[in-house]
Amino acid sequence: MMDTLPKSILGRTGLTVTKLGYGAMELRGTDHFPRLSAKEASTILNCVLDNGINYLDTSPDYGYSEQLIGDRITHRRSEFYLASKCGCPVEEPEVPHDQRKPHDFSRANVRAGVEQSLRRMKTDYLDIVQFHVSPSRTELEENDSVAELLKLKEAGKVRFIGMSGTIPHLEDQIAMDVFDVFQIPYSVVEREHEDLIHKAAQRGAGIVIRGGVARGVMVKDESVIAEYPGFLQPAFRARRRLWQQTKIDDLLEGMTPMEFMLRFTISNPDMTTTIVGSANPEHLLNNVKVAAKGPLPAGIYAEACKRFPKVAAEQVV
Repeated sequence: MMDTLPKSILGRTGLTVTKLGYGAMELRGTDHFPRLSAKEASTILNCVLDNGINYLDTSPDYGYSEQLIGDRITHRRSEFYLASKCGCPVEEPEVPHDQRKPHDFSRANVRAGVEQSLRRMKTDYLDIVQFHVSPSRTELEENDSVAELLKLKEAGKVRFIGMSGTIPHLEDQIAMDVFDVFQIPYSVVEREHEDLIHKAAQRGAGIVIRGGVARGVMVKDESVIAEYPGFLQPAFRARRRLWQQTKIDDLLEGMTPMEFMLRFTISNPDMTTTIVGSANPEHLLNNVKVAAKGPLPAGIYAEACKRFPKVAAEQVV
């Protein structure tokens, strides 16, 4: 096993995690993500662990992802921390490709989702369970949702609770002071959550970054972006446009756009780990090599922060 990846403490959880985590969305085998064979799934998941990555993030929403994790690497459960989500539909709903699935944060559905994840991944416990799609504080309180996760924690089925949070609800979620971990979207072209990331970290939460390389949209053409669900496409196009409009050739110093973006994300002093997905072992190994280099040089990072705004790319004209 390689042990070259930098590590950090995931906030108040005390867990030591690699700064590069693995996002298992691309294992879903639905929508535009191809269904992996058993051999392909085994190869990529074991490659993740063989290269020292010890933080895996998935969700009931990610098609076959949880099932593949349970089938292919449950025998290596002691080697990684496992995070999933709750509030997701337990039975796959019939939803048009361009719409988000409906979520239910009732206590019954929260429990049913966690129990389903445990069965699918053939494990007795989940290290972290996060509320998916950033429900408002009002919705959580009306459903008494947090209480159900805490009950599951008392039963030993969940170790820590978290929130996959975004503006406009993220600030209220932080103020609740109940979440051990926040998963927040962030990259050089998606810096609008940066101040709230800092606030959450200052209050002791571990920070998991998703979208740390913006799904590579800066190098994807329109035909690829058009394959994503319709509700994601406008933001993807805006981030690609922001990347193309911002002059940084003098900062790259031989780095590819993907390397620059990943190292920029890792440079944020408040982040603990960034989850990057891939179903391709070659891509995964390249991500590991880049992450092993650590943060950008301080001067390049500071200059990049000056050039890219802290507002949503959609707001940049």
